[in-house]
Amino acid sequence: MLIDLSSRAKIRVTGGDRVRFLNGQLSNELRQAKPGQTIYACVLTAKGKLCGDLFVTPIEESFLLDCHPALRETLPARLEKYAIADDVEFSDQSEEFSLFHTLAPNLPDGILPEGLVSRCDRFGLEGYDLLVPITLKNVVPQLLKESVLQAAEFETFRIERGIPEWGHELTEDVIPNEAGLDRRAVSYTKGCYVGQEVISRLKSLGHVNRKLCGVQLVDGAILTSGDKLVNDSGQQTGFVTSAAMSSKLETWIGLAYIKRNFDQPGSRYRVQNPDNSDLIGTAELRSLPIIP
Repeated sequence: MLIDLSSRAKIRVTGGDRVRFLNGQLSNELRQAKPGQTIYACVLTAKGKLCGDLFVTPIEESFLLDCHPALRETLPARLEKYAIADDVEFSDQSEEFSLFHTLAPNLPDGILPEGLVSRCDRFGLEGYDLLVPITLKNVVPQLLKESVLQAAEFETFRIERGIPEWGHELTEDVIPNEAGLDRRAVSYTKGCYVGQEVISRLKSLGHVNRKLCGVQLVDGAILTSGDKLVNDSGQQTGFVTSAAMSSKLETWIGLAYIKRNFDQPGSRYRVQNPDNSDLIGTAELRSLPIIP
């Protein structure tokens, strides 16, 4: 499986203070970052809410940050805001490189002499990120002998794997723990970073007020982003953030935020049209990933 992620924004961070500075801004531990290994992290406000999520790849005397294209302007601006007297520089290289991800178990040594190969569990599975100059974009599928996943297929795969995406499950109103990002993108043993106090407090409490879950349609014709989930009393228990038809399960599946105390896997809720009170189906909660 080969996924084209070239549309993601790519920001290079250089300077002698880059490790110390980024470690004080990102939720994960960068001081042990090694070449050939990509790290997932979040950038937060002081109140612990998301400014964005990103992947960090060490490259020679720099880090390459890649994030959702919608964050291309805002995320670097948020980081630069805190770089007051630090020796760090940011350069947008989004148009210079293509980025692919493959789930191939192994890659031949030297397969991309003009690019970079890095281990990354971007979709909760061990895989490789492939970074190449934009001029070599069409070469990657040929070298790997893999066809690129189409957009609709990728969206289904993302939902099956339970991977939240900016603009759907992830927004500036979301705390990482609500989306399960604390399991992959947060270090609880590193030093201070912006928003750390809130995240650590949530760990001590042991719960958040809502949780990202999988949903599977068991009755009805279609599941749509924005659909409400209600119990038999008509109380809203959650809402759908992304939906797709899964050929593997032969039904509609989705991701949804579910209120605390209503998030038990196997629970069934009625699907309600977001524009009116019509009940249009029944959905069952699933653990994430929906398809391991």
